[in-house]
Amino acid sequence: MRKIILTWLLPTLLLAGCAPWGGAPQPDKSYDLTILHTNDHHGRFWKNQNGEYGMAARKTVIDRIRQEVKDAGGYSLLLDGGDVNTGVPESDLQDAVPDFEGMNLLGYDAMAVGNHEFDKPPATLQMQRKLARFPMLSANIYQGDQRMFAPYKLFELGGLRVAVMGLTTEDTRILVHPDNLRGVRFASPQTEAAALVPELRRQADVVIAATHMGHYPDGQHGSQAPGDVELARAVRGLDLIVGGHTQNPACMKAENALDTAYVPGSACAPDRQNGTWIVQAHEWGKYVGRADFRYQGGQLTLVKYSLIPINLKKSVKTADGKTVLRPYTEDIAEAPEMLKLLQPYQDFGQQKLQAEVGRSDARLEGDRSVVRGQPTALGVLIGRAMMEKTNADLAVMNSGGIRDSLPAGSISYKDVLKVHPFGNTVTVVALSGQEVWDFLAVSTKMTPGAGAFPQFAGVDLVIDGNKLVSAKIGGHDVVPAKTYRLAVNNFVAAGGDGYPRLSGHPGYVDTGFVDADVLRSYIAAHTPLQAQSFAPGNSVVRR
Repeated sequence: MRKIILTWLLPTLLLAGCAPWGGAPQPDKSYDLTILHTNDHHGRFWKNQNGEYGMAARKTVIDRIRQEVKDAGGYSLLLDGGDVNTGVPESDLQDAVPDFEGMNLLGYDAMAVGNHEFDKPPATLQMQRKLARFPMLSANIYQGDQRMFAPYKLFELGGLRVAVMGLTTEDTRILVHPDNLRGVRFASPQTEAAALVPELRRQADVVIAATHMGHYPDGQHGSQAPGDVELARAVRGLDLIVGGHTQNPACMKAENALDTAYVPGSACAPDRQNGTWIVQAHEWGKYVGRADFRYQGGQLTLVKYSLIPINLKKSVKTADGKTVLRPYTEDIAEAPEMLKLLQPYQDFGQQKLQAEVGRSDARLEGDRSVVRGQPTALGVLIGRAMMEKTNADLAVMNSGGIRDSLPAGSISYKDVLKVHPFGNTVTVVALSGQEVWDFLAVSTKMTPGAGAFPQFAGVDLVIDGNKLVSAKIGGHDVVPAKTYRLAVNNFVAAGGDGYPRLSGHPGYVDTGFVDADVLRSYIAAHTPLQAQSFAPGNSVVRR
């Protein structure tokens, strides 16, 4: 009979007098350990229209590296920094079942719990936990007085003992709809890690944190919760942090300076803080991160680090002047067994999502690097759709709820769901002019780059620094005693992203209309869209 011990209970067993687990490394022997990592998968189990990323090509790379490491006498672990859920409709409509099935076939050893693991009702998360053949780790999420997930897992690799601890951003409590977090508490990751790391150092030779907290260069996290840099500086004893959440390659061009122009396939220098290496592999399975370590005599040395592009492509000019897409590095074949597993899921999703709902004369930009930093035509379009549905005077949309762009030409239901994958509902609240002013004053303080950054419709604003100095609705100054109807999604209304809570207001109504359906209906009613008619122009002036 196979004996199973819950690894996170081992310290209790040891205190009770049980023998230590595993054997200590031989002092004169070197151990090669390769950590493979991904993060922020967000439903991208299938390649995109350009043949980039996808789990089938990812499997080819991972299998090849594992075999290479094994043949050289080394050991490997495959870790993920969280956020498997929410991103493309083929996955969202199937509750990320294809993604977790794909991760099982890839042989993941552990993953951090991301905030988007809570996007759907608790029953969906419970189903995913049962489906996953690897632990979902988080030391700082509590349900009542008990941890909701295993805080860590211990691995014995040929005599080398490795501990992997999970941590999740405290911001989850404002990034997820409150109905999905009833009875759930997010403790400080730094506090939990400070208590656990000394314990893990007594049990393991290598201690790794798989986190979903974000990589903020030099710890400059703004209004967002502290991330990996702050964790490494506050808690000594971590060898490596495998991160996620900010969805960027954590490649440094100098100390505390992120290389924001990182080119796929080029050298990547991971961050290092307080003796801890920090890595992150961008998003969507675009890369597999590879960290090759050597352990000997109590010392862990990073031998080599790289980000391996998974069929990422660049535009190049051919001799006849045409523009074509070519891989940055090698062309990676797709693993047949993964294609066999995932093809039925992809076919089902495609069948449901290809119907055209309308057309646009130009692309409406929804990339996070744009919508989280400036007013956009897509933000105005979404706001107007909410206003029309609820007969509202103005609308505010958190940019974190805008997940993709709308293309020029034909717009399908799939395209709409990529913009609005969360299934939020549209709400409307009757507010006095003073209450509207107060709400707008808070929204204008939201940090650019954060998901809280607001998009507006129906209102003209002048902002001096972070201070609201002028607000007009329908071309007229806001009148404090007048009543206005404000449309927001139910996530923002519940206090999500740090907005003032509106759901308890006497004038609050949740319409029950799902945001994607509201946007789809608006596009269908106003097709063909003229993108320029939604341009924000000078509706929001910052000085």
